[in-house]
Amino acid sequence: MFHKQTPADTGHSIRTCSFQGICGYLAREVTKKLIAGKAIENQGRAKVTERVHAALLDELTLEDRINDEVRVILEAYSEEMNKSGANYQEMFRRVKTNW
Repeated sequence: MFHKQTPADTGHSIRTCSFQGICGYLAREVTKKLIAGKAIENQGRAKVTERVHAALLDELTLEDRINDEVRVILEAYSEEMNKSGANYQEMFRRVKTNW
């Protein structure tokens, strides 16, 4: 049976924490510049910052979510892959490429 990776194996929790900090900083800076440049109306800096932060975090964690989906797909076919001698890393790459 293939080894199922956990969040600790993939660095999810570490990456998510890093992304939270980076996204928080970027969201504050982007919001400041957008308001200063009058690119958006200032309807509450905190609210705008929160929305920018959520958008940045969503984009940066997209790769992790795709990887999780690919793992679920491969897990469903793990028995067949073992019987045929398929290489997990190669199948992972192929599934992800065709995502």
